[in-house]
Formats: sequence, C-alpha cells, structure tokens
Amino acid sequence: MAERVVPENRRQRRRPTKQGTVLSERIIIETALRLVAQHGAEALSVRRLGAALGADPSAIYRYFRNTDDLLLALADELIGIAQRGWRATGDWRSDLRDIALRVHAAYLANPQAAALAAHRTTGREHETRAVEAILSVLRGAGFPDAEAVRIYHAFVDQALAFAALDAAALALPEPAREADEQVWHAAYGKLSAATHPHVAATFPLLAADMSESGHPFALELMLDAVGARLAAHRKG
Repeated sequence: MAERVVPENRRQRRRPTKQGTVLSERIIIETALRLVAQHGAEALSVRRLGAALGADPSAIYRYFRNTDDLLLALADELIGIAQRGWRATGDWRSDLRDIALRVHAAYLANPQAAALAAHRTTGREHETRAVEAILSVLRGAGFPDAEAVRIYHAFVDQALAFAALDAAALALPEPAREADEQVWHAAYGKLSAATHPHVAATFPLLAADMSESGHPFALELMLDAVGARLAAHRKG
C-alpha cells in the first residue's frame, strides 16, 4: 500500500459501496478482524478487504497508510475490546487481575488477529489508555515511580505473552491442535519411571494441568510477588 492516507476530516466517501455501506475506519477494522478470523493472516490485504467491503481496494488508502498501519489498528482494537466495561475499584490486586484476564479473554476471542498483533506497540488511543490505567493502579497502590514502571513492564509482558501463546494454539487448525493435546498422553504417559521418575510420578496431574492455560496461576504468582514488594515498600 502506498503512503497516501487522507486527513481524517476528508476521509468519508460521498457515495456508499456496492453493498450500501459508507466506508469508515471503524467499518474497515471490523471487516479486517472478521476476514482474519475466517482466513488467517493472508486475509489482511487491500484486495480482500476491498472485495469484502464492496469497494475499490484503493479506497483503503484513504484510511491507512499501508497494511502495517492497518495491523496496528487491529492490535489497538484488541486492546480496546479488553478494556470495554473495565472500571477501577481502588483494590489494586483486583484491578490488575481484571485487566489481565480481560486481555487474555479478548485475545482468545480473536485468536488469528492476536497471533498477528500481540507483540506490536501501537501508540494509539486504546493502548495509551491502558498504559495510563495500569500505571494509575500501581502508583495509586503506593509504588514509587521507578518500581511502578518495572512492575507495569513485567505485568503487561506476562499478560500479553500468555494471551499470544494461548491464542496461537487456539488459531491452529483443529487436527494440529488435537494432535498437540494428545502428545501428553501418547508420549509422556508412556515414559518409564526408570528413565523419567518425576514425569512418571506426576503424569496424571501433569497431563490434566497442561490441558488448561497456565495464565490464571501465573497471574496469581505475579500478584503475590507484587503484593510482597508493596508490603516491603510500606515497611521501609
């Protein structure tokens, strides 16, 4: 895509598309999310978007500079989905837990897009609002700024890492996903106690636990660590 994006106040089409839709950034983002969900990363093209919108592909240039610009918009949209309805309660632990679980749920609801976008930094509206919210929770809890920033970094990276990991697994074709799940029984269940005593001893628990996301437990471990550091700051 060429870099010839039209200024916002001049973007709207005067005529609807063949499908009767007046193009907007919102319509394009929603259509792109749907196409990626249905067809994967290859769907993120001007040609496919134009066909789905019933518009000339060049019309996308009026809203996005290139496909990477559109991808950043999708990444920011996922962050926005995660924030819908979130309100700070004043309980730092509950607020951070809620944010992390919302991110995880939003990405798993859009696994194909999440696999493409979880690692991107958008600098856009939803992301900047999320950064502000998390830092507000941490500074409001009493952390000094340097510590709040370090905890923010670790918290966000852990939340996004689990969201991306679990979304990527969910985005796999069903046969591949089922095959991966069976490995714990087909391979690990057959390991001998003579050669792998710890795997053999814990196998039933291991197979059961690995069938679920490790995110909720990892989140509680992180919140415990944050709480311990906060207690130390208050004592010091």
